[in-house]
Amino acid sequence: MKRLIFVISIFIALNAMGQTLEQCQQAAERNYPLIAQHDLIARTTDLTVANIQKGWLPQVTATAQATLQNAVPAWPDEMKGLMQQMGVDMKGLAKDQYRVGLDVQQTVYDGGAISAQKRVARQQGVVQQAQLDVDLYGVRKRVNEMYFALLLLEDQIKLNSDLQEVLAASEKKLTSMVKHGTAAQCDLSSVKAERLNVVQQQTTLESQRNVLRAMLSTFCGLEVTAPVKPSPVSVNGSNNRPELRLIDSQLSLADAQEHALDAALLPRLGVFAQGYYGYPGYNMFKDMMGREWSWNGMVGARLTWNIGALYTRHNDKARIQLQRETAQRQRETFLLNNRLEQLQQDEAIERYRKLMTQDDEIIVLRQQVRKAAESKLSHGIIDVNDLVRDISSENAARVQRSIHEIEMLKGQYDLKYITND
Repeated sequence: MKRLIFVISIFIALNAMGQTLEQCQQAAERNYPLIAQHDLIARTTDLTVANIQKGWLPQVTATAQATLQNAVPAWPDEMKGLMQQMGVDMKGLAKDQYRVGLDVQQTVYDGGAISAQKRVARQQGVVQQAQLDVDLYGVRKRVNEMYFALLLLEDQIKLNSDLQEVLAASEKKLTSMVKHGTAAQCDLSSVKAERLNVVQQQTTLESQRNVLRAMLSTFCGLEVTAPVKPSPVSVNGSNNRPELRLIDSQLSLADAQEHALDAALLPRLGVFAQGYYGYPGYNMFKDMMGREWSWNGMVGARLTWNIGALYTRHNDKARIQLQRETAQRQRETFLLNNRLEQLQQDEAIERYRKLMTQDDEIIVLRQQVRKAAESKLSHGIIDVNDLVRDISSENAARVQRSIHEIEMLKGQYDLKYITND
């Protein structure tokens, strides 16, 4: 019981600490249905390789055959007549013949064909896994979009609450002034109306936050209650995107396929055993004198060399080379586009950093103006509408600063996504 309470306490504490971007990304990848294909691809590859490996097992063929021929080997008439004079009846072979047997083939040397086929099958599995990694990598970008949008809403809700407190303080001050006859009721109503308007905005922001939080939680398979604002990051410029690993695996597959072409040109050596029960047998002279079924068998070795692979070898080699060139063009195109995205993101990050510096200056000035307006209000020398405008301007500056900060952080993590650094 104590252990259960401890586990629950840890779980509650972890939730209270909030969920980081990395936790959400990892949870989303685990929760995404496509992740199950990793195991399916691995199992399919193992089965394919196991089937190819069975090429080393003896190949057994069972046969049953019945034939009726229009001609069969027979004794010459002169010899047949001579044998009959000697009391020997030479019937010759019957035109109806039967056999039931087995044929066993065992490969001894295949020129490396089976090994090459297994290599191709394994590399095809690697290509499929790499393609799946590319598809799953896109999950991170979707998490980034929702996570930073949720962070922005959280900041705006907090700033909205701060604005309500400022307006509530002014409303309280005006209430006292109205009681003492130093302010008009319409001034109090104006500030109160503005505060209620901000409360309405809060309701809208909270609704948007709840929807986005539910979407992110469903996508991650994790209850996202309090997203943690990530720390700024820097990217060293290295590129570890899964698309590049996919291209590398495609090039390795081309090498494996070319190796399989070379193996197809080499001769094959095997041993065999054949046996059957039927008529006629291997002792044809005996079977020409009688019509009895017999057991027959032979063993041997066979060397084969199929030169038919030469007919298409040139075209197959050219096709594989085209696959290599296509993969290389895809790599160059991806790296070019990826570099352009990096440059664009670097510029955006620097722009937001400069805007944040300017935002800080604007907030200080707006705060000074707002405090001066509140001081004037206490002395009854300022219009309430001017005060509301100054309060709204300061809040707008803070909101703008929050937007720029979140956008800068998002830009940094988008850059991290672009390079997979």
